[in-house]
Amino acid sequence: MGKATGFLEFTRTESTAKEPLERIKDYNEFHVPLTDQHRREQASRCMDCGVPFCQNGKMLCGMVSGCPLNNLIPEWNDLIYHGQKELALERLLMTNNFPEFTSRVCPALCEKACICGVNDSPVTVKENENSIIEYGFESGYIKAQPPVVRSGKSVAVIGSGPSGLAVADTLNKRGHSVTVYERSDRVGGLLMYGIPNMKLEKHIIERRTELMRAEGVTFKNNANVGENVKASDITSGFDAVVLACGSSNPRDIKAPGRDAEGIYFAVDFLKATTKSLLDSGLSDGSFISSKDKNVVIIGGGDTGNDCVGTSIRHGCKSVTQLEMMPKLPDERAENNPFPQYPRVCKTDYGQEEAIAVFGSDPRVYETTVKEFIKDESGKLSGVKTVKLSFGTDPETGRRTMNEVEGSEQILPCELCLIAAGFLGTQSYVAEAFGIELDQRTNVKTAPGAHRTNIENVFTAGDMHIGQSLVVRAIREGRDAAAEVDEYLMGYTNL
Repeated sequence: MGKATGFLEFTRTESTAKEPLERIKDYNEFHVPLTDQHRREQASRCMDCGVPFCQNGKMLCGMVSGCPLNNLIPEWNDLIYHGQKELALERLLMTNNFPEFTSRVCPALCEKACICGVNDSPVTVKENENSIIEYGFESGYIKAQPPVVRSGKSVAVIGSGPSGLAVADTLNKRGHSVTVYERSDRVGGLLMYGIPNMKLEKHIIERRTELMRAEGVTFKNNANVGENVKASDITSGFDAVVLACGSSNPRDIKAPGRDAEGIYFAVDFLKATTKSLLDSGLSDGSFISSKDKNVVIIGGGDTGNDCVGTSIRHGCKSVTQLEMMPKLPDERAENNPFPQYPRVCKTDYGQEEAIAVFGSDPRVYETTVKEFIKDESGKLSGVKTVKLSFGTDPETGRRTMNEVEGSEQILPCELCLIAAGFLGTQSYVAEAFGIELDQRTNVKTAPGAHRTNIENVFTAGDMHIGQSLVVRAIREGRDAAAEVDEYLMGYTNL
């Protein structure tokens, strides 16, 4: 423990963010790092508590508490405080393949389980992690280190999202020859096209994948296995195959008028913007634009928030974000004690920007769309919403959801974005490989395992566990890699 009284002497200080009205002028990341001295002070707030829940990563009441990667958080906080950044980098990379991703897009499960946050504010773990990895790149400590010895075994990874990249990176470092197949034109999967640039600039992904190439990983873009690449060629051409194709079936909204022109899934909206931004700086006009439109977003999660921020940057006329569930409390409820993940209301960057631009929070709770309204030409002109009420079925004890009579309202809307979550993996990939799916359309495996019903085919990430977080996807990838390694070698030291 570097400074025994650090948590008493220093208050939590986060990196400053550009003001909303300033940052919406571009699509760049907008946080300014603290000075080295201030970062050391923040690291000194780590209490060296007897039970560091921050690195626990266990499921409590259906949600993860602490870091799923079991990052050695107290250790590298101590090393930051003592100015030993190189050692901090070593400890960080022992458990996390891609700290530059998690330190940008993770909701900081570690901080939600920080002992210091019980009676005060938690340690700035996420920003501390980011300072370590960026120091590593800037100082030249992170460089290509190809394995000295190759095993002679080959592995195909289908999908280059966070789990696929984690599988590839881990197995390549072990000495296996890894080829990653990606159906899009750029590597990164969800990281590249599912997360806006202002949360994760794409040169960060390219920096990492170029490093992986230099270490021996092969990437094949525009390779859609099950479509333009035969699954049989993959299974016969490699010693093992890992399916990491994500959970990319979007949940639809079935309401009258769904065929109106102007209704899109959120992932298509976000992907189109990012691709156009990378291809031409948006000059090609090939994206789904919200400029001068009234935008309604169905879904109150992170993806919905990303749609809010992106729509504002396009120059939308208005933006409304509909959430079926009631507003969460501002502070922990009694039935949500520490160290459970706190089910509390948060105002994210997109909502902050909407408040700054339009003067009010864009979120409307306990509301859903009842009908999409079309004009004479079939274009979307509005949505009819209805309020919802929640109760409990006296016979089953299950929660019920009912429309509130007379609460219908028509909102003007020329662009509606559906951000209602995902329903599992796309069936064509599973069918191509002949693998079994469970009732939730995730790939079926034995509990705690990643091997499918096909001898040399494994799975990882959202395709295995359903829609989740980037940090859990990396955990999945590392675990799957260890299982594949044992299958190939008869043992594993991963």
